[in-house]
Parts: sequence; structure tokens; C-alpha cells
Amino acid sequence: MKLHEHFKTFLDDHVNLNSTRLGLLEDSIVAIENAVRALAWGPKIISFAPQGSWAHETIIKPQLGQPFDADLLVFVEAKEGWAPKDYVNELATKLGQLSKYEGKIRRYSHCATIEYAGERKIDVAPCVVNRLYAGQYEVCNRNADQFEASAPSAYTEWVKGKNGVAGGNDLKKVTRLLKYMRDIKGNFTCPSFLLTTLMGLQVYESDRDSAQFADLTTTLKTLVGRLDDWLQARPNVPVVPNPKLPQEDQASGWDQTQYGNFRDKVNLYRGWIDDAYAEADRDESIGKWQRVFGDNFAASEAKRAAEQVSEAAITGALVLGNHFQDLVEKVKALGAAAVPAKLRQLPHVRRPTWRKAPEQHAIRVVAELRTGQYGNTVRTIQSAEALQPSYWVRFNASGAHGMPFSADYKVQWRVTNTDRVASRAGALRGEFYPSDTGTSRSERLEYRGVHFVEAFLIRKRDNRLVGQSDPFYVVIE
Repeated sequence: MKLHEHFKTFLDDHVNLNSTRLGLLEDSIVAIENAVRALAWGPKIISFAPQGSWAHETIIKPQLGQPFDADLLVFVEAKEGWAPKDYVNELATKLGQLSKYEGKIRRYSHCATIEYAGERKIDVAPCVVNRLYAGQYEVCNRNADQFEASAPSAYTEWVKGKNGVAGGNDLKKVTRLLKYMRDIKGNFTCPSFLLTTLMGLQVYESDRDSAQFADLTTTLKTLVGRLDDWLQARPNVPVVPNPKLPQEDQASGWDQTQYGNFRDKVNLYRGWIDDAYAEADRDESIGKWQRVFGDNFAASEAKRAAEQVSEAAITGALVLGNHFQDLVEKVKALGAAAVPAKLRQLPHVRRPTWRKAPEQHAIRVVAELRTGQYGNTVRTIQSAEALQPSYWVRFNASGAHGMPFSADYKVQWRVTNTDRVASRAGALRGEFYPSDTGTSRSERLEYRGVHFVEAFLIRKRDNRLVGQSDPFYVVIE
């Protein structure tokens, strides 16, 4: 399901750099340009230009506690007698002598960086123009003391041109979404400039007015699918030339391990995106999109669906002329058959992230009531049996006939709470948890509602999902 309204809200609230920060960035840039012009720095200044994510409109909101950064190029004429390192070193020295930037200047290989108390960073990079011939652009590597060919303006125009082909300027939005996913998952490496190029390469001139770019969600599916195809055709680290500077290999910083991991993750996420896009059930689709982008996607609707379990389940149901108070009363009166089939499709329930093995094993879950986490056993309990709070339940997973699993496997537990009481306590859960010991896990009975616990069998050697139990419904009065 496309869920256009949720993608728009998600971008606005969690992905895009907000207007306040953009305003701070723009004010800082104006101040820096004025300061650099007044420095008597050395080389003659021609102009300034944004660079990187800021210029390409793919800059995103940083993760909590992290600064956002932007790149500013200062185009200058060559200064006689200066080595490449002089352009960066002299710029950093002179900026650091200004009271407004005292203690904020850091020197890196190609730039002087101004750091604003962990909130934002601005890289100011000298770019020498026409040093040897007209139309030549070179950035300055102070570490190697070398001039390096560059094509910043041409590359920015290439990115903007590709974006203009991709439907409603959706290439930049998809790139932001993928950068956000990279940052929240933290399990693959791909520099922003390389990711921007890889995504741009998946857009062709023939795509103008194509149905494959009809809207943002379709564009996301199309581009990630094409990127996956491109990567799967290249098992080894490819050369990715800068489209406007072919001698520059933008993938040169990748080693085979990093590339192989990126290739594998794109393939995995491509499957998740296709699955969420094709899903016809709204709740299930939201849950699957959350597997891709995290809990912030459609968070309000996911919470609302979990809170309204009883309202949805008891509408129109009567016993002796009276409505059930909630789903707990309905299940107590009618038994396990009254548990809604859609309970497992609630959006806040985390979808499995393991790749599924072709062979699947049956898993049986049995449970016993205990006086405490390590207390005495009271009795064995059944799924959907009504229970009093404050007790503990010990769940154990085994094979279909009660046979234990070998040490080659581990059991993860998905523990899901539902309804208003758990929601008000901030305890809807739905995440995966390891076993406490062996293939068992204990949980405390706390919140009125119909909840459920499931066991997932994982093969250790390849981290593949080889089995999933039916839900064990926990009804708390």
C-alpha cells in the first residue's frame, strides 16, 4: 500500500531538515561568506557555492544528539607561490583569529570546518579555478599537499537534472529516505555522495512521464529495485565514476567487506519495500513500512490501532442484551475463537527481519503460571485462558512433539501487548526478545487486555528463520 499521507508526514516530521535549522544554516552561511571576504586571506575570491547534500537538496535531519553539516565552496584564483596545503591552512588560521569563530575551527584534509556547539558543522573548502587552463577546478588536499581535479557545479547540475526526470522531483526525496534508513539502522556503509550517484544512475532519460515514477512510493520501489539489480550484477566492488569527472572513482573508499554488506542489505530492504508496497491490508502495510523505516513511520495510526482493539472487536457483539465491556470479557465468554485474527497484523507488531529458510520447522509453545519470575509453579495454562495480574508466566518452546532444539538453534520471542491500559503505560511492546535460559522466557502479567507471545526459531550458523509458533494468547483481567 502506498500510504501517501504517511510518507509526507514522515518526511516532514522525521527526515527533512526542519525550517528552523535551515534558517540557522542560511544565516551562518551568509556570516561565513562575509567573514571570508573580509579576511585578507591571500587568494582572490571569485564566488561561493553550496556543495554536497545541501546543494543537492538531500540534506536530512541528524539523529538525536548529532550535528548536521553543510559544505560551502569558496572559488578562488590561484595564488603564486602557494602550495595546495596553504589554501586550507591559511583559511583555517585566519578564520580562527576571528572572535566569533574562536575555538570553533577544525582543520581537515580539504577544508576548514566551523563547529557550532555540536548543533551544526559547516565545511569551508577552497576550490582553485583556472590554475593551469581555463575551466579547470581543483580542490586542495592539505594532507597530501596536492591539487585534485573537481567538478562541483557540473555534478550538482547532473543531480538536479536526474531529479527533474524522476516524477515530481522524487529522486531527492527517495535519496533522503535511504540516508535516513542508513542512519537509523547503522548496519551498512555508503557515503552520501556515493549514494547520491548510485541513485542518480538508476534514472534514465526515457523515464520521463513513466508510470514507474508516478508518485513517491512508486519511485522508491522502482529505484531501490533497479539499484538492487545493478548491485547483484556486480559481486565485487565496482568502479563508480563521478558522472562529470570520470577519472574520479567515487567507490574507491569501499573495501570488499563493506561493499558486500551494502549489496546484501539493499537486496534485503528491496524485498521489504516490495512487500510493504504490495500489501493490501492497511495495518499490515504500516507494520511492513515500519520494518523498513522504523517506528516513527505512521506512529500515531499504529498506536491508535493498538488502543482500539477492544472497540473494533466488540462492535455489535451482545450477550444477554448487553455489550461486552472489552475484548477481555468477550474472550472470557466465547473462548479463544473470539480473539480477532487481525490481532497479529497490528502495525506496532514488529515484523521479522531474518531471512526465511526454505525448510520450516513446527514450534510448540507451552506455558506455566508462576508466583514470581523464579518462583514456584502454580499450574500449566492454556492459550486465551483468563489470568489475574501480578503473576508470572514461563513460556517454553520446543519441537512439535515436545522435543528440545539442539544448540545449533536459538529462540527469539515476540511479546506484544494491546489495548488502552498497556498503551497508557507506554508498554505496547511488540519487539523481539532473547530467551532467558535455553528456549524459555518469563513475562509478568500486568496490563488488562488480550496480549500474545510467539516463538521464532533461528538457525545460528546463517541467522535464518526456520520456524514460527502460533500465538499464545495471554488474557489479563
